[in-house]
Amino acid sequence: MTDPKSRAWKEIDLDALAHNARTLQGRLAPGCDLMAVVKADAYGHGAVPVAKRLEQEGVTAFAAACLEEGIALRQSGVKGLILILGYTPWKAAPLLARWHLTQTVADEEHGRSLNDAGVPIRVHLALDTGMHRLGIPAEDTAALDRLYGMEHLEVTGVFSHLCVSDSLTPEDRDYTQAQLDRFYAAVDWLRQNGYDPGAVHIQASGGILNLPPQPCDYARAGIALYGAVKDEGLRPVLAVQARVACVRTLAAGERAGYGLEFHAEREARLAVLTIGYADGLPRQLPQSGGRVLLHGQFCPMVGRMCMDQLFVDVTDVPGVSPGDAATMIGQEGELEIRVTELAQRCGTIPNELLARLGSRLGWVIHRGK
Repeated sequence: MTDPKSRAWKEIDLDALAHNARTLQGRLAPGCDLMAVVKADAYGHGAVPVAKRLEQEGVTAFAAACLEEGIALRQSGVKGLILILGYTPWKAAPLLARWHLTQTVADEEHGRSLNDAGVPIRVHLALDTGMHRLGIPAEDTAALDRLYGMEHLEVTGVFSHLCVSDSLTPEDRDYTQAQLDRFYAAVDWLRQNGYDPGAVHIQASGGILNLPPQPCDYARAGIALYGAVKDEGLRPVLAVQARVACVRTLAAGERAGYGLEFHAEREARLAVLTIGYADGLPRQLPQSGGRVLLHGQFCPMVGRMCMDQLFVDVTDVPGVSPGDAATMIGQEGELEIRVTELAQRCGTIPNELLARLGSRLGWVIHRGK
């Protein structure tokens, strides 16, 4: 087996994950539990080791994006509730039942097709309260009545998704409150008409961080669980590092890289790192102020990022040599580069950056407990 640190790798701190889970749980209302969102391989952190550690911390509910992710969790031995957040076609109903997975009902037509498969399955009803992605319109009580009457669907939960709860502008806070009002009105209607809503949940990470505790059974923690948000109480779980392949000395006036993008205005030393856009780093990072930590100092990315390598300017950092480790995301001493910084530089969100980290990166998992 090759050394996972031979080229470029991710390091996962499961103790930090456990700390974040405890911190987020402490922000919820009594009786409300975390549902850990482990879709997209736990946002690039490794769904199986993440879920296994969270089980040790008392987490018993998980959310995946698709059927395949849910089955993989079951095959690895993950127990408890596994909710499939995305669409699953009716033909896969036997697999939902076989692996004891709970399926989101995307709309009434989806629910009808799942029921017509003739296989008893557990479902959570998604309610559309204003995001207009998946869900039965929250005010469509006739549709809710019909779904509860379907023979092969056992409704064990009702949920919605807040689309601007990560924003604190007055306009967005008003919209979030309107979504909450629509959601709880639908839940109240179900109870008043003799229907059991089951597990109720509406908060995701933004809602956990920005809203008061909600009267729900679960809160779905995704990006916050991995510490990839601006919150002093949460710790980053992931670091990304790569090796120095070689160090080049350029005379003043020389150029380097594709398109000769880098121009040495003085004698310069460039370190070539063994990581590139095929590993999931945004190609525009060098042109957007991207930097790494090397020998405890910030070093700017320069030139054009390659598929498998990138340049950093180490002119002012003595002693950089082949084999040294550079940090793309993570901490060295008191200095740190967070994924939130990379996302801001590239005009995107941490969720996207973490989800696109390449499968060829090595893995080092610090299990702690």
